[in-house]
Amino acid sequence: MDRNAEFKRWKAQGLSKADLSRKGSVDEDVVELVQLLNGREQYFTTSSCAGRIILLDGNINGFEVQKQNCCWLLVTHKPCVKDDVIVALKKANGDAILKFEPLILHVQCRQLQDAQILAIRSTHGLEVPLSHKGKLMVTEEYIDFLLKIANQKMEENKKRIERFYNCLQHALEKETITNSHPKEKIKDKNNSSYTHKKKRNPEACGKCIEENDKELENDDDPGISVTIFPEDY
Repeated sequence: MDRNAEFKRWKAQGLSKADLSRKGSVDEDVVELVQLLNGREQYFTTSSCAGRIILLDGNINGFEVQKQNCCWLLVTHKPCVKDDVIVALKKANGDAILKFEPLILHVQCRQLQDAQILAIRSTHGLEVPLSHKGKLMVTEEYIDFLLKIANQKMEENKKRIERFYNCLQHALEKETITNSHPKEKIKDKNNSSYTHKKKRNPEACGKCIEENDKELENDDDPGISVTIFPEDY
């Protein structure tokens, strides 16, 4: 079976469906990034989030929140104000958690070398418990302080998305040039995958993204999750 043709068919099926995120559509701040990836034959996105501030209500086991068992009291992709959080907290019956989550992007990749370009992860997050068994455990002044931090992270997240988009665009363009020169491609194969990634453009991209070889496992982890097209699909 032609794996390229099969991946193309799989991609067409994936893009014909709605975004698998809770919202069900692509956020405005990552539209260009999603279009950039989906415009390349070796990628397609399945789920995305540009970044959000959320208030969850649910049971906590060792302060590890499982979203599927929680009630979403508040979610916004814009800066958040204290009054909105206070109103939402009145609906809490369990242990409410305020979270900021940066860019989340799940991408299907045709093969390993395609996935290596996207092997990044961000730790630009925030997670703070606010109530226990429906009882508010912090002051409104502290909530206002937390929201200032969360909103600052939201603004920084937008800047990081833009930098990542520029770095990814450069890396993909360089990949295209490399693939069009077989001799250079053969030479590159003599280097390790890590060395190959470092040499893409350290001046342009080295400061933009933090590499991490660990693949993200679920929507709770901020960053980019890549899945390689399976051999036996």
